[in-house]
Amino acid sequence: MSMEPRILLVEDDTLIGEMVQLNLRHEGYAVTWLTRGDAVADNLSGDPFDLVVLDVMLPGMDGFAVAASLRSQDIGTPILMLTARADVFDKVTGLDAGADDYLTKPFDMKELLARVRALIRRSQGSRELPSNRHARIGTFTVNFETRESLNSEGSTRLSEKEALLLELFVRNPGRILTRADILEEVWGMEASPTERTVDNFIVRLRKLFERNPDNPQHIITVRGRGYLYKE
Repeated sequence: MSMEPRILLVEDDTLIGEMVQLNLRHEGYAVTWLTRGDAVADNLSGDPFDLVVLDVMLPGMDGFAVAASLRSQDIGTPILMLTARADVFDKVTGLDAGADDYLTKPFDMKELLARVRALIRRSQGSRELPSNRHARIGTFTVNFETRESLNSEGSTRLSEKEALLLELFVRNPGRILTRADILEEVWGMEASPTERTVDNFIVRLRKLFERNPDNPQHIITVRGRGYLYKE
């Protein structure tokens, strides 16, 4: 199983820092929390992080300077900047300094977590499928262009959502995908499915691709977290 995504949180407000750290850890992220901007570079010089959540107003060095310093050192770790001011100048300054996204305080925790998920997906990258968009899953060969699944016993045509869900797993082997991740990627924001919808689609994919759907070898349930795809 792959390591948990690592987040460097830089926030000097104790209440906000504790709240953000608690929620990130609950979502399964490994969090290192700093309270000074001038401590960031030393922490990023060792093992890589998948994301920096960076406040603007910090002692030692402000967030704008931190972001600019990281980018000048060719450190490409995605940065989500937190600012207490909704001023357009602050947003533009942060993006120009190298931030990838920003949130204005006070922010909704669900929105923070959604932005974190999106940035980390880009950070980790996802496995590219061959140009013909074929994948091998157990005894099956799946063509994601035609949505056809084929093995020695015959062929099955997947629905659009089944194919999108399966392709999401194949592109992210070894990663835990939460139900929220899956809803966001497969169904998008225009629809309103429930997390139960995800579970129902997982049951259908297991019936199609697992030798024993009650003891799956490819699409694994990670209790309390989501699902994990194993090749």
